[in-house]
Amino acid sequence: MASSDELKWKSTALLVIDMQKDFIVSGSPTAVKGGEAIVPNVIKAVHIARSRRIPVIWVVRERRHWYSATAAADKPKPPACKGSVGTELVDGLVIKDDDYKLVKTRFSAFLNTHLHSYLQGTGIHNLVITGVQTPNCIRQTVFDAISMDYRTVTVIVDATAAATPDIHLANIIDMKNVGVETPTLEDWSKADS
Repeated sequence: MASSDELKWKSTALLVIDMQKDFIVSGSPTAVKGGEAIVPNVIKAVHIARSRRIPVIWVVRERRHWYSATAAADKPKPPACKGSVGTELVDGLVIKDDDYKLVKTRFSAFLNTHLHSYLQGTGIHNLVITGVQTPNCIRQTVFDAISMDYRTVTVIVDATAAATPDIHLANIIDMKNVGVETPTLEDWSKADS
């Protein structure tokens, strides 16, 4: 029998978006400038979710590396090529057996994936979102979730990031204006439901 704490989080899932080395580690040409700063908070959010028995969904990019040897010489390698070190999660984040990994090919975790049907099938109506990058993958996923009538969509403001604080804040304000909850990690960690 589920405890009362488990029941209050039963219909919630945590999405961790693009927390991969190519998008986070400084020195990578595609690193989001604010990405490294949020790693500790994303780690904490995952820990809190697991303690609440909230499913953790890892949303990642893994491009197929289809470039030939001659094309590769002419063009820089695209980010997040399947099998490369850049597709790995940053240090401190680990996919566990009970977690779910979703590979996306567009900004939104919903576009051309089976995320919505997976969430419906598991009774998820509320989403909590962390990761990068706020104006692209975070925002597109959030607006798609809203258009699909998820009851509550939450973006943890200090566990998401963009290239600059101004860009991040502008997008957070836009999302908040359409009903998205925007707590800090500390506020979310103290939330009862």
